[in-house]
Amino acid sequence: MARRSKDWNAGLAEDLRNQEFAREFLLAAIDEGVPLQLALAKVVRAMGVKEFATRVRMASPNLLRTIDPRHNPTQETLNRLLKPFRLKLSLAPIDRPKGGRAA
Repeated sequence: MARRSKDWNAGLAEDLRNQEFAREFLLAAIDEGVPLQLALAKVVRAMGVKEFATRVRMASPNLLRTIDPRHNPTQETLNRLLKPFRLKLSLAPIDRPKGGRAA
């Protein structure tokens, strides 16, 4: 796998500071199958942990714990982190295949 240049990563980090870009980044990441915590971690670190923690009224250590993939945050906590991007977790039905049975 090719290594990304520092310029590319710096450019992405700069773009992620824009709330609308970050929103689209999160949506695209989920569509691509990237775990939500990893995508959120990228955005939070680009925006600045302390600044984002203040924005969502959460202590920085708690925020870092929440975006750590080894931890299992609640839906309420994830929604709290997604709110600045006008996003929230929800369920959507999956269409049943014709002639098949639901699992």
